[in-house]
Amino acid sequence: MTSAMIIMVVVFVIGYFFIAMEHTFKINKSATALLLAVAMWTLYVAIGGFHAGENHGVLIEALGDTAEILFFLLGAMTIVETIDQHGGFSIITDRITTKSKRKLLWVIAILTFFMSAVLDNLTTSIVMCALLRKLISDKKDRWFFGGMVILAANAGGAWSPIGDVTTIMLWIKGNITAGGVIKETLLASIVCLVVPVAGISMMLKGEIEKSPESQTGNSLSPVSKFQSKVVLFTGVGFLVFTPVFKTITHLPPYMGILLGLGVLWVVTELMHKHSPEVYQKMNIGNIITRVDTPSVLFFLGILMAVACLSDAGHLKLLAQSLDKLGNFYLTDLIIGVLSSIVDNVPLVAAAMGMYDIASVGHFGVDGAFWEFLAYCAGTGGSLLIIGSAAGVAVMGMEKIDFVWYLKHISIWALLGYLAGAGVYVLMSMFIFHT
Repeated sequence: MTSAMIIMVVVFVIGYFFIAMEHTFKINKSATALLLAVAMWTLYVAIGGFHAGENHGVLIEALGDTAEILFFLLGAMTIVETIDQHGGFSIITDRITTKSKRKLLWVIAILTFFMSAVLDNLTTSIVMCALLRKLISDKKDRWFFGGMVILAANAGGAWSPIGDVTTIMLWIKGNITAGGVIKETLLASIVCLVVPVAGISMMLKGEIEKSPESQTGNSLSPVSKFQSKVVLFTGVGFLVFTPVFKTITHLPPYMGILLGLGVLWVVTELMHKHSPEVYQKMNIGNIITRVDTPSVLFFLGILMAVACLSDAGHLKLLAQSLDKLGNFYLTDLIIGVLSSIVDNVPLVAAAMGMYDIASVGHFGVDGAFWEFLAYCAGTGGSLLIIGSAAGVAVMGMEKIDFVWYLKHISIWALLGYLAGAGVYVLMSMFIFHT
């Protein structure tokens, strides 16, 4: 690694430190992330590795890849906020009657785990955060549940071919098959979830304090129960339909989300057109202003900074260095841990270029390397709150502190990650790839 590349890494680490210590320095993480992105690309130009005029297409491509995630996030958050404003989630929360913190934790974890496999971990985390606000009033209790949503969403996405961006990448490129990744990683993902749920549930005692919103239900909402149900089923229906839309049209997921947002917008416009007072409060043009824009900008900054590292060759160099370890299980484990620091997408993309899937054995289609990579890259992001799309979404919506998550959730995430990895390795060595 040249001195110029080392300087870029140092700048990234400094920026990452200020993001992690947001509450200590009282500087919003979104501002730091935006400054980091610009600083990284400016430094890249200064060292002569990038020429803005000649290589402008590279920057546009990086922005395009980032924008796909941003518009997906913006669309999904707007749909969820619209359902929330119409009292749609009360239809679900009214059916969750348990007040025990431990029982509720298991209910939320299991629901999130399987929802994430059908939707994706980002969408699921957004939906579940909205539900938690309706169920729990105490902020600290909600932070524990939010942390579990992150772990469960990432674990649920790791065993499904459509549950995580990295599994989608591996599936589309033919490195894994849908049946193969489900068969070989499901049990490991379950263990990855059960270990932290069991541990965190021991820390939670007593009963939850219900949110005032859940106690009043839909009685104060200006819309009827029927209208709430229409908005709920339309919004959630299109969230579920997004991966189907992608499979049918081969268009990226954000197009499916924008389709759902557009349809829901038309439905609510027609629904409230004869009620000016209701329309003024409930139209999506007004609702979208309540979406957490700083979180979207944080995502923009951090992904563009990582894209700079990727284009400069840092991540490719990292993947090649890991390959020299000589043990692909260890390689995948380290990639999983690193995915909690930098985005797992470029890491997996770099790893995909290391081996030819036309080969046989561990590096062929449904080989142990690829299946384990799907598990590690999908669940490793849970180790830090900004290590996954689900974590960033929950952090933005619930304002969870980076250091708090590190102290209270990360150790359980690590134990679950290693336990699930151990299960996978044993099954791989003695059952699937003997």
